[in-house]
Amino acid sequence: MCLADEIADQLEDQPCVPNTGPITTVTGSQPHIANYRDLLEKCDIDPNTTTDGVILPVCVPKLVPTLVLTNYTRSQLYSKYLNNSKFTGTGVGSEDDWMVLVLTTNTPNGSFVSGASGLVSMVGLWRRTVLLVVVVGVVLVLLN
Repeated sequence: MCLADEIADQLEDQPCVPNTGPITTVTGSQPHIANYRDLLEKCDIDPNTTTDGVILPVCVPKLVPTLVLTNYTRSQLYSKYLNNSKFTGTGVGSEDDWMVLVLTTNTPNGSFVSGASGLVSMVGLWRRTVLLVVVVGVVLVLLN
């Protein structure tokens, strides 16, 4: 969860804009996050293991749990990623009004790992419902 936490820290002082949109880590492009490479290094993540993943930040004043969940599940910007079975793991971080969800894959290019250790806990997701339950649970834990 290191990277999600670090990105949330970076966003902390940004204006709260609902549905800022996903931050993709597609091969050959760098996400529009200040010091992204430094964040990867700080979290001991090989940049080559991030190209298939996606970073989903949302800003909700006071991180009201139902509104955070609605931002992820009701928005076309985000729900298409949550409904995509290629994503098999998740990392979550929050800071002030920002929640960051990092979705990983079980491929070498989307695992967000360095050597044998991973950034996020890998959760085998058989259905999108399981991912939704995980996200809801993590959001509720973080907000309590």
